[in-house]
Amino acid sequence: MLLMVNWELYPDKKLDAFAAFSQMTAEDDAADLGPDITLVGRWHDLASGRGAAIIECDSAEAVSSWVYNWSEVISSTVTPVLDDEAARAVIKAKLAG
Repeated sequence: MLLMVNWELYPDKKLDAFAAFSQMTAEDDAADLGPDITLVGRWHDLASGRGAAIIECDSAEAVSSWVYNWSEVISSTVTPVLDDEAARAVIKAKLAG
């Protein structure tokens, strides 16, 4: 399942979060995500302290565990999303039926 994760850094924790994230290696990032999450892409708005990621995962527990790793410095939302092909299929089925 594809999920969109949006986050916003707490203003008083922004520099702490930047310091922690900037020191992470690819291996650290993989360990942080855990074995059940595939990161499709991640984008950062450093000025506002906001960002978004698309991940692939079928485990609510795995996603909750990953987001919890950052819970002291961010507020976040996780939303199921569809790619264009899947969205079109859902819409076509609904319109046909």
